[in-house]
Amino acid sequence: MTAELVRGQNHPLSQAHLEIRVSAGTPVVVAATLGDDGGTVRGVEWVAHPGTPTLPGLEVSRQAAADHRLAVDLDAMPESVHRVHVLLSLPQAGGGPVRFGAVAAPFVAVTGLDGSEVASYTLTGLGSETAVVALELYRRQGAWKVRAVGQGYAGGLAELLTDQGLPQAQQLASGIHEAVAQGLARSVQAPPPRTADGDRSRQTAASALGPDQSGPASYGTQDHQNPAGPYASQGAPGSPPVPPVAVPGTGQPPGPAPADPSAPGPTPPPTGPAGGPIDYSHPRRATSAPPPPPAAPPAAPGQPAQPVAGDATGWSMEERLYNQIWGMFEDLARTTAAYRSAVDFAESRLEKEIDQVLSDPRSRIGGQGDAAREAALARQTQLVDQARQALDRDLAQLVAEADVVEPALPPAFAGWDNPVWHAYRVPMEIPMALRIGDLGLPESDRLRIPLLVRLPLERGLWIDSGRTAMADDVFVDTHERRRLAMESAVAHTARLLAVYPADEFTVHVVDPAGSGTQALAPLVRAGVLAAPPARGAAGVADVLGRLTQRVDLVQMALRGGVADSLPPDFDTAQQLLVVNDFPHGFDDRAVTQLRYLADEGPAVGVHLMMVADREDAAGYGPLLDPLWRSLLRLTPVPDDHLADPWVGHAWTYEPALVPPGSGVLDMVLRQVAAARTKRS
Repeated sequence: MTAELVRGQNHPLSQAHLEIRVSAGTPVVVAATLGDDGGTVRGVEWVAHPGTPTLPGLEVSRQAAADHRLAVDLDAMPESVHRVHVLLSLPQAGGGPVRFGAVAAPFVAVTGLDGSEVASYTLTGLGSETAVVALELYRRQGAWKVRAVGQGYAGGLAELLTDQGLPQAQQLASGIHEAVAQGLARSVQAPPPRTADGDRSRQTAASALGPDQSGPASYGTQDHQNPAGPYASQGAPGSPPVPPVAVPGTGQPPGPAPADPSAPGPTPPPTGPAGGPIDYSHPRRATSAPPPPPAAPPAAPGQPAQPVAGDATGWSMEERLYNQIWGMFEDLARTTAAYRSAVDFAESRLEKEIDQVLSDPRSRIGGQGDAAREAALARQTQLVDQARQALDRDLAQLVAEADVVEPALPPAFAGWDNPVWHAYRVPMEIPMALRIGDLGLPESDRLRIPLLVRLPLERGLWIDSGRTAMADDVFVDTHERRRLAMESAVAHTARLLAVYPADEFTVHVVDPAGSGTQALAPLVRAGVLAAPPARGAAGVADVLGRLTQRVDLVQMALRGGVADSLPPDFDTAQQLLVVNDFPHGFDDRAVTQLRYLADEGPAVGVHLMMVADREDAAGYGPLLDPLWRSLLRLTPVPDDHLADPWVGHAWTYEPALVPPGSGVLDMVLRQVAAARTKRS
């Protein structure tokens, strides 16, 4: 049975040898890009287009035409390829339409070699776009799926390729259009449906070209508050797995990028969120290409594959789990988007059908109108039920995956209620990321996706002690919100202390009015703070002055190339400043220093965590707006203020708090303090 997809919906692919058929009603250029597990297109050699029509496992048309057939062999795809995007673009020459909105909606279908349709998608709703990502084939838990994308670009093929991360996008797009305009791709009739014996995707490029066709063209030296890093503020994974919600950096070290994606080649040094090299010197992190993820146990016929913890790619189990969580986040975002789109479509069609019934005078005679309305309601219910069944199927698979992933998480990724904390030992190296909460959607109450941010922190954290958007918050008074915010800040601080090696993370606290004394007691009692919490305006000025001088000193040393000449007693640990009750005790100079630390500190290891209500600082006017925007806002109670980087869902964030009555926080802080005493 053919799956008629809507935007964002996915469908499993049970066959490896496929054709992708495009019917556009007007000549279009078809291309395809290969992406790794983070979605990165590593270079122009990972793009199939009319000038270079064949890549391992993939062949596209050599012409601009109204009908195309792309050959795909998923078994022949290199192991490093996890995504295939099918792109459509309008030619720049020939007097054709200048935008997709002026022509009939393109139609794409994924078929077997016998011509039977597996899935289809009509790209509706296009307007000024001149290029569009039509489909995505992606590898998930060892199996392939197809997803309807429909993402259009008014800036054309160059903008599309730029969005996929190609620095040579403009040159490549120009080369593709030039190849089409100059006839480098000959106009030939679309091939008939292929059989398994005639599978072109396994043939060599020379035999696929044929004796009368020119070879690949040469282009010389071609060079959207999202929270997640995998989430939008922390970068997309590599940051993977974009994901949610404000994300810089992907966190996934790039693998080899040879001219032929299937050929071996040198591995460039992986880069961290700030662009510098990641230290893989520890024995658990090798500098060679990452090993393949563990294989899932074979599934029964007709049943989904059994989930396996760490089934994503990566240099270590930690990185595989990180990327797997990113993949779960993206899958939940897109399957929910497909469900919501289907429900919206069903409701709009119902309204249209009822309007037609009411506009027809004959429907008022003999009960015809009632029958027509009942039929329209039945169709709407059927569509919604079908969409819900598809959503429930995907949710069940994700819940099963979460059930095996959560127990396998290391402490930095695990919730405070995870038994892994009972075996906690102070680590010897910094982890890739830190869990700061969980994310969920209304349609998936059973499922929570860990919200991970990359380490070291690229952005400061703002723990909002003000009123949130959730309805239940109206019953929480101002004092209680501030207490909850400070307890949340302590939990985040304790987790940061716990995941860094001994003496590699120093915490300073500013509490001008002493309102956070009770919440700060676990940190003070364990002796893990650099000094007692600073009080009053004088204490604020002292701490800010010392940290500002530290930033200036390190910046000057780095710019002068004399980083090794820092004073012998210089504390090389990462520094965290926790500010409570802002702006109490802050004058204009202190506010300026705080903004300076937020902007310049992360690059030299000085990070900021503010516990504040933005309304309390309204008296400063727009002066503090850049400060708020530079921080990742977290709340001490559930709130839906974070959005994913793919479809923009409003995700409910739940903070990573210590369960009431649990002694795990004190136990962890005691071990941190003991390790520091032993090292001193």
